[in-house]
Amino acid sequence: MSRTLIAAPFFSVDGAASNPNEFQYDSFDEGLGAFMTRTLERIDEVILGRVTYEMWAPYWSTFSSDGPDQAYADFINSATKHVVSRTLAPEDLTWSGSRLVEGELLDYVRALKETEGGAISVQGSMSVIRQLVEAGLVDELTLIVHPAIAGASGCGLFEGAAPTRLRLLSVETTEKGNILATYGPFKD
Repeated sequence: MSRTLIAAPFFSVDGAASNPNEFQYDSFDEGLGAFMTRTLERIDEVILGRVTYEMWAPYWSTFSSDGPDQAYADFINSATKHVVSRTLAPEDLTWSGSRLVEGELLDYVRALKETEGGAISVQGSMSVIRQLVEAGLVDELTLIVHPAIAGASGCGLFEGAAPTRLRLLSVETTEKGNILATYGPFKD
């Protein structure tokens, strides 16, 4: 039985996916929090690209707060982290539970999906998500669309992507107008 691979990036209405902190404003609400909690409870391993790893490792590995982000800090610090990089070496990965993806990404992820465990999630890492979606390896792609226009802020997830057909699995709308559209690989 294959493990489920999940990706749930944040988006603006105009399709920006990177730097969501610049356009999320006050859009987090109870519905989005409940979705994120349900999703994180299923995951025990994550895949991070190099840029996400280098941004997140110093921040989350030392994070300590009694606020709402503490639950995510606890999750990401305890999860096994598979880091996709052509420039980092295993000894560069100092964040607890981090492993370098060795060999070809798609082969690595196919093999990882066949191991025992809970769901696997790609966190951040737009280029990694794009590659895995195009290869049909993402079982659940939830586009979390915030009710905001980012303008020039942030790149899109699918810039330069190959045409790829998806199947709609579910749609939710939260109290503050976030849309959570979950897609899976298209099957005839």
